[in-house]
This record gives sequence, C-alpha cells and structure tokens, in this order.
Amino acid sequence: MKVLLAIPARYGSSRFEGKPLAMIHGKTMIQRVYEQCCKVQTLTQNSIDVIVATDDERIFNHVKEFGKVQMTSRSHESGTDRVAEAVNASKNTYDVVINVQGDEPLIHPEQILQLINCFKIEGTKIATLIRPAKYSVALESSNTVKCIVNHQLKAIYFSRHTIPFYRDTPPAEDKKFFVHVGMYGFTPDTLQKLTALPVSWLEKAECLEQLRWLEFGFEIQTALTTFENISVDSPEDLLKVQNQIATN
Repeated sequence: MKVLLAIPARYGSSRFEGKPLAMIHGKTMIQRVYEQCCKVQTLTQNSIDVIVATDDERIFNHVKEFGKVQMTSRSHESGTDRVAEAVNASKNTYDVVINVQGDEPLIHPEQILQLINCFKIEGTKIATLIRPAKYSVALESSNTVKCIVNHQLKAIYFSRHTIPFYRDTPPAEDKKFFVHVGMYGFTPDTLQKLTALPVSWLEKAECLEQLRWLEFGFEIQTALTTFENISVDSPEDLLKVQNQIATN
C-alpha cells in the first residue's frame, strides 16, 4: 500500500495559541510529530509519505526546513477537512490516508502502523484506535472521549460521557471501558465523501465529528492500542511531555 501520513497544524488555538511551534527540548512540537511519523517507514514495507497541512505561514516556513508541507485554506473547521485539501493538492495517488494529530509529539510509530494495518481487513474505509481503560475519576472528564464497539471492533458510539452506563452497579475496577485515541485512517474516496457531509445533530451535541460519520451510515473499524498518549492542549500538557522526554 501507498500511505500518506498527513499532520494538520494550525497556529490559532483558544487554549494554546501557536502550540505547533512550541519548543520541546530544542525541537518544535510539529517537528517531533513529523519525525515520529517518518519512523513508520522503518517498520513496514508499505510506501510512506509524510506531510504537514497548515494554514499559517509561520508553520509553513518552519516545516520547509525539515520536511514536506502544504498550505491550506483558513476556512476549514476540522483537521479532516484540512487533510482532504492536502490530498487533493498532491500529485501522488494513495491507498490510505492517515490523519495524525499535530499535538501528540510522543505518538508511537507502532500505533500509526496499527492503524494502517486496519486496512488489511476487508471493507475497511475508516479506522481509528482505542485503548482499554479502568474506571477512574479522570475517565469522567469530558476531554476524554470514550467509545463502545461491537465484536468485530467496529465503533458503535463515541461520547464525552462515560459509556457504557452500568445501571445496577457503580463503575469499578472490573468494568470495561475504552478511551478513544484521536487518530484516523481513511481510503481517499471515503475521505472526500466525509468532507461533503453536512454537520449532524449528534456531532453538534457532543462536538465529535466522528459521530457525523456514524450517523450517516459509515462504519469505523477500531484497533486496540496499549500506549497512553499525551495530547498537548495547554501549556501544562507541554510540561508533561517535556518531563517524560527528560526522564526517558
């Protein structure tokens, strides 16, 4: 398979403006994400390309120093839309497109490969990762997206609420939960179809774009990962990443 790893990156952020260019032990966050993506090629015989899709000249000029970058429109409402534009602008043809979050500088190359391998399953058009989790107070946070799946590991629903709800007993150590890891894979034609869909009421209710896809009848294949990712949504999260790198 020929695979494109696309990293959407925008400068504006209500919680952490300019975070793609935030420094982490001598490298920007976006460079660290890019370099982790490049490591995937050493794990597979698939052909891997990596590109950053941005709407900001500061990010564009910086990425040009070490990798490939595509300027995109500032009007996009999601990273998925930004990635779709980058695919359309490419002169290459791909079998799979992976949307890698630009705010996870410690993303594991093995996780990306897991997502690529989902497309070996017949009929897979969209794929994402989930992680088994035990109940904790942190699980209740609306910033932690939960998922329930069927026996084929296809997603049934995603929610900011803790699901499933155990009616007869309170959540405990032996209860099963899955946390969503926000990285997606698509076939190129499916990606274009998704960007043409109107916003759905479930998506509006939970502010989760993947609910639009489910509501319109698209299946989402999941794969289980055991890695715990650190998403940088605030300067405090950046300190967590810096501390983890320093201790490894």
